[in-house]
Amino acid sequence: MVEITASYEGTLRCSATHGPSGSVVETDAPTDNHGKGERFSPTDMVATALGTCMLTTMGIFAQRHDIDLTGSTVKIEKHMTAELPRKIARIVTHLKITVPEDHAMRPALEKAALTCPVHLSLHPDVEKPFVIEWAG
Repeated sequence: MVEITASYEGTLRCSATHGPSGSVVETDAPTDNHGKGERFSPTDMVATALGTCMLTTMGIFAQRHDIDLTGSTVKIEKHMTAELPRKIARIVTHLKITVPEDHAMRPALEKAALTCPVHLSLHPDVEKPFVIEWAG
């Protein structure tokens, strides 16, 4: 269990503190929803969580098998529904992984990405297409 505390700071901004580390993140409502858009929006953080979770679970697998993923990246596209109530419709992840396309562990690395806890926790209505570029 991890405890996170958050407070509303006014002007559609929140501040959240990660209990174990004390690390702080702030969120803003996006400009298309009455906010300043000066920080990640809460839904941006959901999309970010998916991409970083995929990289992290691949990293855990890679570490166990002496595969170096240093320099691997992910670009994330978050698409919202147009109708109310607003919700995330689609999160596209573009992973660039620093191992060769013909690496023997490629299928297992792909499986690790798709079984990350965030991917498994998102509602089935959220489309989650992904592309992996093997750039080793």
